[in-house]
Amino acid sequence: MKKRIWSILVLIVITACSVNPPAGEVTGTPTISLPTPVVNVTSAPDAAAAAGAFLDAWAAEDYPAMYAMLARVSQDAISQEDFTKRYNNTAINLSLVSLAYKINSTLTNPGNAQVSYGVTYNTSMVGTLERDMVMNLEMGDGTWKILWDDGMIMPELKGGNYLMMDITVPSRGIIFDRNGEPLAAQQDAVALGVVPAEIGDAEGSLLAELSNLIDKPIAAIQNLYDDIRDANWYVPVGEASASEVEARFNVLSKFTGLWMTKYSARFYNYGGVAPHTIGYVQSIFAEEVDEYRRLGYRGDEKVGAAGIEKWGEEYLAGTRGASLLVVDPQGQIVTRLGKRDSVAAQTIYTTIDSEFQRGVQQAIAGFRGAIVVLEVDTGKVVAIASSPAFDPNSFETSNANSSYLLQDLFASEEQPLLNRATQGGYPLGSVFKIVTMAAALETGIFNQYSSYYCGHEFTELPGQVFYDWTYERGVAPSGDLTLPEGLMRSCNPWFYHIGLELFRQNEPDAVTEMAKGFGLGSATGIGQVAEDIGSIPYPQNEGDAVQQGIGQGAMLVTPLQVADFIAAIGNGGTLLQPQVVDKVVAIDGTVTKEFSPVTRGKLPISTENLEIIQDAMRSVVEHERGTAHRLVTTGYTIYGKTGTATNPMGKPHAWFAGYTDDNRTDRPDIAVVVLVENVGEGSEFAVPIFRRVLELYYRGAPTTLYPWESTYYSTKTPTPLYTDTPEPTETPEVTPTP
Repeated sequence: MKKRIWSILVLIVITACSVNPPAGEVTGTPTISLPTPVVNVTSAPDAAAAAGAFLDAWAAEDYPAMYAMLARVSQDAISQEDFTKRYNNTAINLSLVSLAYKINSTLTNPGNAQVSYGVTYNTSMVGTLERDMVMNLEMGDGTWKILWDDGMIMPELKGGNYLMMDITVPSRGIIFDRNGEPLAAQQDAVALGVVPAEIGDAEGSLLAELSNLIDKPIAAIQNLYDDIRDANWYVPVGEASASEVEARFNVLSKFTGLWMTKYSARFYNYGGVAPHTIGYVQSIFAEEVDEYRRLGYRGDEKVGAAGIEKWGEEYLAGTRGASLLVVDPQGQIVTRLGKRDSVAAQTIYTTIDSEFQRGVQQAIAGFRGAIVVLEVDTGKVVAIASSPAFDPNSFETSNANSSYLLQDLFASEEQPLLNRATQGGYPLGSVFKIVTMAAALETGIFNQYSSYYCGHEFTELPGQVFYDWTYERGVAPSGDLTLPEGLMRSCNPWFYHIGLELFRQNEPDAVTEMAKGFGLGSATGIGQVAEDIGSIPYPQNEGDAVQQGIGQGAMLVTPLQVADFIAAIGNGGTLLQPQVVDKVVAIDGTVTKEFSPVTRGKLPISTENLEIIQDAMRSVVEHERGTAHRLVTTGYTIYGKTGTATNPMGKPHAWFAGYTDDNRTDRPDIAVVVLVENVGEGSEFAVPIFRRVLELYYRGAPTTLYPWESTYYSTKTPTPLYTDTPEPTETPEVTPTP
């Protein structure tokens, strides 16, 4: 057969050579070219590439991908679940932040290979560790497979050894007010509660003692059990420091019906001073334990969950001490791989005045709402209250009152955890007329001498009629008013007219742009406290423009944003970043972080127009026809604006925003914003509360009763004038005024 094939090939070659060549070509001895045989060669896989893929997956913590690269014999020796757990536990105990590697050398044979590699472990607790290791591979199904052992994680782990991080936790840092009074500190405390049926005849004395200890009005404590006086069950009242209780123990121990339970934990004085701002700590959630352990926590600590406690975690937690140990399968320590000494936590000083803050919280207690007080020239927060408030000690499980308080806290429809000062979004109502007036002046379409007849009705929008507050009150219309007088009288038709006229004269965005220039619709940058940015939409039609003119429509602002631009009006036009942290101080007294005033913008108005607005705000208080004229008797120089904002959720929200200009050396001038939800007119509710805030700030105590009080912080028996009294879930209503 082979001979026959060879004969055929020779015949083909002879035939090819006998073909006549083309004309012009020189012929010679024929050259025979035999075909080059094709050989299929498969190159061996790159062992270094296979090792690199395994190490890349390790760096990415893709443990399933790593397991898939193991040789069958290695997979038989360890399950994917145990393999993943081994690597994950190592990362946790290492406090591993990141991992890097390099391939040092490769030795390849036809059926096996060996790759030398180095790994750098970057940890949060013991710095950087470096190890050199060897990876063995075998060829299987045309690819390299890893012959795995636990020494490939770290040489010290070979044979079933494992890592353990021994952590030392320093005491959590203290949060102080501006005067050095502790607001949150680790200390002994006492949970206080009563059994109503056991109180007996000494109730008055008991309530007085409790009121002094927990800084709550007597009436507020009594209200906790007034409806269940015959009850034989425990009613939590509050908490006090152990030292304060011990100082009065001889008196307290004589009362029947009083229960006192001592505990030691993170303690918040007075049931929480500015609790929404200071925040609270709580146990690490189970699903977050591994993440925190990677950061160097043991996992059983309390961590900041809100406010300054959360923002300042890196300062308040201190630097944990750590020893990274290798432990054998019998639990015996083999060696120590790294060590770090602990460093004491730092302390945080806030801008808050604790005593004043407590008074401000009481000033709005019983309502839903907020009060913000800023220094006009620095942006420092002197007080910031959201009501209803909550007791941050509720989150401490060793507190005997905790379970009761948390149940009430999360069951409440009042949303006490919501920080209404920074996260509550509200229409601004007539306070927004300041912004509308600024836009009117800056466009040049209006000036301080522009006049408008302020009647009961506004009919410039075809087919629609809007009314002034004077119509709703049944009083005479305000009549002819200049633009500043329009602000003084809070005339709705005047500002309806401005909104419509700007829209019609090709300035439809003027008011929105001015509002944005005043800082509305964007974050103030307070930083340490979560905040909402609100919303200032552009009017899409004449109806939108009319409503925007008086601060209604789709807009939403926060009380903090309003306080910020009111302060800017007071200081001459500079928008400052509100600040609630003054400084951070190390254990040796070194100031590691100090805050100073930060300018975040300028009000987009001329000096002349700003002065016109300031004068108009002064007339709101000073002029006998001003909507806040009752404040003239305070004796302070006040610039302000009332506001009543309608909303679809019930009665209007009451606003008052103003600032002082007394230039006192002992007390910086302040901007104050008061918001009270769903109560009625700003002049009836927000103005008296504003007055109370000034009394607390300048005199240290209230000096004027609210219209709804019988004594300070005690409401009157309901009368026909007030259909509700300001209890924690109810709010009073009066005949509307501006």
